[in-house]
Amino acid sequence: MNFETAKWGRGALEGEVVDAELLAQRRRRRRNIIIAVVAVVLAAVAIAFMLSGGEEPVAPGAKKGAESLPSVTVVVPGRQQVAGIISATGTLAARRDMPVGVAGEGGMVVRVLVDAGQWVGSGQTLAVIERSVQSQQAQQLAASIDVARADAALAQQELNRAQSLLGRGFVSKADIDRKTAARNAAGARVRVAQAQLGETRARIGRLDIRAPTSGLVLERRVEPGQVVGAGSGALFRIAARGELEMLAQLPESDLARLGPGVSASITPVGSSQAYAGSVWQVSPVIDPQTRQGTARISVPYNKALRPGGFASAEIVAGSVDAPLLPESAVMSDEQGNFVYVIDRNAAVVRRGVKIGEVSDAGVAIVAGLAGNERVVLSAGAFLNPGDKVNPKRASAR
Repeated sequence: MNFETAKWGRGALEGEVVDAELLAQRRRRRRNIIIAVVAVVLAAVAIAFMLSGGEEPVAPGAKKGAESLPSVTVVVPGRQQVAGIISATGTLAARRDMPVGVAGEGGMVVRVLVDAGQWVGSGQTLAVIERSVQSQQAQQLAASIDVARADAALAQQELNRAQSLLGRGFVSKADIDRKTAARNAAGARVRVAQAQLGETRARIGRLDIRAPTSGLVLERRVEPGQVVGAGSGALFRIAARGELEMLAQLPESDLARLGPGVSASITPVGSSQAYAGSVWQVSPVIDPQTRQGTARISVPYNKALRPGGFASAEIVAGSVDAPLLPESAVMSDEQGNFVYVIDRNAAVVRRGVKIGEVSDAGVAIVAGLAGNERVVLSAGAFLNPGDKVNPKRASAR
């Protein structure tokens, strides 16, 4: 009886020892799991802290402070001189495009002395027309002058002899008058023959097609062997003195801001190079259909500028003292253009503005801003008036 009781006691004791070891193992496993979970939580908190820029996490249920507000980038634009840039497009052309044609009766072209792209001087021969017939006529007239001079000399001698005989009564006064008239008529025939020769030589000279002024030959429309005349039209086109211009098409509101002498920059299509020029004439009329006019911009000759080509222009039409904002800061809706301004309480306030010149530098604000406001630089589409934010200032562009 006692033996069994002892055995049961030892078994019970051994059972208790085994249960304590299992319990200890379970406790160690639970502690390790808790430590791992805490480590993971702390690592997540540290990562979130670093990603948030050092902001400390806010405990659940705690009141939100400035650290929990959304951060927005703001800019204080100030005021600066903003150039009024007017953009335009148009074609390039010669400022003075001079057509050159046949000045005389024409004929067959025997030589063409210039080609397109060459520079010529004033009066330079461009082409020569065949003149054999006119040359023969000139020789004939030169011979007729000699005949007339001989007749005039003979008439003068006869008059002299008659005058010497007048005193001795061999010649009457009437004879002297007739010989004087004959001498005068012979002299007149000499002058007529000389005038006819001069006319013929002038006609021969007009057979040479000459440049009316110095400049650049833009076009050649004649070849040797071609028969030309007064109805042949222009045989050459010359840009007087090589001066070019751009015919910029502008609305009447922009034309009203321009005048002669306003500087401009011309950029031909296909090139990134800009060329300086200036407005030399503003169209006095407006097209009633398009409501546009032409501003003629003079530009010096450059081989990269070709008449007939297309180009863009930026015309400087004065300047204005105004805030300058990036395009991302200016928004618009059915009520007009506006920006978001951050007030002293870090609240978002809508501010209606009037924009001026828009260029690569930004948007000029001509009304609505003083320049010392904190303006939301971007992300305005995600804000609403009255929202509280954490503004972070950026430098103006």
